Amino acid sequence: MSSKHPVIAVTGSSGAGTTTVKRAFENIFRREKIIAAVIEGDSLHSLDRMAFRAASAEAAKAGNNTFSHFGPEANHFDKIEGMFKEYGESGMCQRRYYVHSDAEAVLHNKHFGLTDLTPGVFTPWESIDANSDLLFYEGLHGLARDHKGIDAVRYVDLGIGVVPVVNLEWIQKIHRDQAERGYSAEATVDTIMRRMPDYIKYITPQFSRTHINFQRVATVDTSNPFIARDIPTPDESFVVVRFRDPKGVDFPYMLAMIPGSFMSRANTLVVPGGKMSHAMEIILAPIMHDMIQNKKK
Repeated sequence: MSSKHPVIAVTGSSGAGTTTVKRAFENIFRREKIIAAVIEGDSLHSLDRMAFRAASAEAAKAGNNTFSHFGPEANHFDKIEGMFKEYGESGMCQRRYYVHSDAEAVLHNKHFGLTDLTPGVFTPWESIDANSDLLFYEGLHGLARDHKGIDAVRYVDLGIGVVPVVNLEWIQKIHRDQAERGYSAEATVDTIMRRMPDYIKYITPQFSRTHINFQRVATVDTSNPFIARDIPTPDESFVVVRFRDPKGVDFPYMLAMIPGSFMSRANTLVVPGGKMSHAMEIILAPIMHDMIQNKKK
């Protein structure tokens, strides 16, 4: 960990809602004039789209039907750890991007002076801009560990987990994949099943290593996520916020500032789902302020 060059890692699986946390941080960064070096988790996969499909097909031929983006075979856990370590020590590191769409391809081709970047590939590596205030990672494996001794956690100054209850997570993924990628519900269910062993082994354990977890819980029936017609709205849910270490957390202030919130345990705040973004900023802004003050010291 580093007070001079802090590292923030927001982690959650596909469809969990890490983008909501990212927006909350962006609002705080803008207000506090914090310069963040942003790392996208997708950029640290070890296989691009075509290579992943080929590797997945080869694994299936060998009888392995659980090869997924959640496991170490498809990711650079070592580069995640190395990037956090290098930034903590020097305030610099290398990064690249994963090209998700045609629009991103146009932007990245222009930035790198290339013409051949297309959706599904990685950009070249480049150095981040100098003089950033902190490193901000958002993706699948910000607090990853593996059996080879890789442990990104030891270089993370603030770890945030975003994890809806699993049925709600599945509903969000099914609807997102259908709306944004044109996948059928059946195809997404197959993906969920294929990923499950790696989800249990490499995704879920991260939420015991975080400093704060945000878990959305629906207040409507999600008992069969595979037939749900729509995603429960924020107002049809609560967000359970768990603090690993409640010492020094100003719960009375949060309760006063977040209407409808209450404490369910000594380290757990519950807020209405419609107040999730507001609650994140109320909770995270003081942490960011203290982090920058310690950096200046």
